[in-house]
Amino acid sequence: MTSHPSASFRDLPIGIDADGTRTETDSMGEIEVPADVYWGAQTQRSLVHFSIGQDRMPKAVYHAYGYVKKAAAQLHRKAGRMEAKVADAIVQACEETIAGQLDDSYPLYVWQTGSGTQTNMNVNEVVSNRAIQLLDGQLGSKQPVHPNDHVNMGQSSNDSFPTAMHIATVQALEESLFPQVEALAETIEKKAGGWMDRPKIGRTHLQDAVPLTVGQEWSGFAAQLRDAITRMEQARDGLFRLAAGGTAVGTGLNAPEGFSRDMAEQLATLTGRPFETAPNKFAAQASLDPMVAVMASLRGLAVVLMKIANDLRWLASGPRCGIGELELPATEPGSSIMPGKVNPTQCEAMVMICIQVIGLDNAVAFAGSQGNFELNAMRPILTANVLNSIDTLADGCDSFRRYAVAGTELADERIDHHLQRSLMLVTALSPEIGYDKAAEIAHKAAEDGSTLREATLALGYLDAERFDAIADPARMTGNGVGGA
Repeated sequence: MTSHPSASFRDLPIGIDADGTRTETDSMGEIEVPADVYWGAQTQRSLVHFSIGQDRMPKAVYHAYGYVKKAAAQLHRKAGRMEAKVADAIVQACEETIAGQLDDSYPLYVWQTGSGTQTNMNVNEVVSNRAIQLLDGQLGSKQPVHPNDHVNMGQSSNDSFPTAMHIATVQALEESLFPQVEALAETIEKKAGGWMDRPKIGRTHLQDAVPLTVGQEWSGFAAQLRDAITRMEQARDGLFRLAAGGTAVGTGLNAPEGFSRDMAEQLATLTGRPFETAPNKFAAQASLDPMVAVMASLRGLAVVLMKIANDLRWLASGPRCGIGELELPATEPGSSIMPGKVNPTQCEAMVMICIQVIGLDNAVAFAGSQGNFELNAMRPILTANVLNSIDTLADGCDSFRRYAVAGTELADERIDHHLQRSLMLVTALSPEIGYDKAAEIAHKAAEDGSTLREATLALGYLDAERFDAIADPARMTGNGVGGA
């Protein structure tokens, strides 16, 4: 039997027939629903007709929907449009939804009607039946709480789904992703601070370049993450505008006067976020532009994370036949056939996460482009992809920070080896002897395998003391993160 932490169906007579179902109805007629669930006819039809794949509508959408239905019931009660006992029962059912206590009652697949109507009706039916139970009524009777007339009062799927979608995304960003990216940035910054005076060879075009410090290199990682956070915050701000009150096409038909403003204010109070009513409901319901912008910012974060993860695994390549300047934590055996092999698995996992997010961004952008007239009917795929990307990126950042970045150490001997053998230290000689002579030194050293110092002395362009004073890697790294 499905578990329902908040209540037991055995507490009330609910008319279970011989085969363990009850009869529910909707505008299409009667349909049998399992007796031990809170959902009703439209949810059951969706489970029959849209049992596609393994992708379920994220629970975060349902939790957010709990706020939408709760806010509406509270407003209707206050205005005298809904009987107090009905409104209070709806509010309690919504609070259980928000808390995740009714998660088993929200089973629908992502692949459903593009407006999200079936998800909205899933919530309406569950809240209705749970409220009926709280009022000692019979499940499926729609008395004294009707899923459409009461739970959905003043709303349609066309404005309630994007409202829930925005709430769910804001919460996921602020409660999950932002803290994890911030923690990763702080860990990288701490590493950078400890290594700011440690010179190493730089690399451009995958070739040796002039020196910088390890701290300078890592400060770039942290700065990229900080910029990504800023872009995500800017995109998030567009989600504060809600479609609630626009009902079917944006005209507000069947919503009480002032309902859009009141809903936004009530949702702001309930969630503690600065939600406001969208100034143009036609844009709010016909497009998914704010969500597309958020997904684009997630793609931007993925681009940053992929760069960092790839740099770390290349710098740690080896341990003896690669670059080998970093030592990543060893968390598990790396090979089923090669004893002792350890792989940069956290970096690889992060790269795969980023590839996934970049791919999902393409799907979201395409979904956003498919608005027709007064409704974009590609909401479920877009919502699922955005929320799944947020969850995966948040978990990925946490794992990458804890099991890769935090434990990374420097391979000092290897860093010094590369630093001393690099031909690009010759760059520092150019202001002293000119570009052509410096290039001649570099070519000679490359051809005969000598060091830059040896080649310079052999050509007689500088004496040993002057060469050592100029070609000092530490002096070539500039000052802090700002360069020379």
